Amino acid sequence: MSKSIQDQGAVSGCYGCGPDNIHGLQIKSFWSGDTAIAHFKPKPYHCAGSPDIVYGGLQVSLMDCHSCNFAIARHYREEAREIGSLPKILCVTAQLNISLLKPAPITSELTLRASLKSSEGRKTWVNCQLLAGDVLCAQGEILVIRLLEK
Repeated sequence: MSKSIQDQGAVSGCYGCGPDNIHGLQIKSFWSGDTAIAHFKPKPYHCAGSPDIVYGGLQVSLMDCHSCNFAIARHYREEAREIGSLPKILCVTAQLNISLLKPAPITSELTLRASLKSSEGRKTWVNCQLLAGDVLCAQGEILVIRLLEK
């Protein structure tokens, strides 16, 4: 299997996806055609009010990081460059519009799917879904902005 977007140098210290953040979530996103896919297995302490479901804020964090990494990787792909190559492409999330549709079971592996909705200049709108098996638990549109080089 190829290296994840994050492990290729897209990010380093991010709480949600940075491989260098030992206390973070350590999500790993991979290309699948024009879509980015990630899998995350929640731990019992990721629960919400009930020990049986995943905390909604965690779901949003997963979607945020996965979508931002999708946008970063897409910029590298557009420029026909290796992820992490210099000058480094950095992006930040500017807006999250996420709907939590169904409870995500704490015992399920969660699948994240990010795809391009549209782009304009430094702005990338990402469609993202979070699924538990075949059940759509959350979906959203995330606006990601590419930072200007220093």
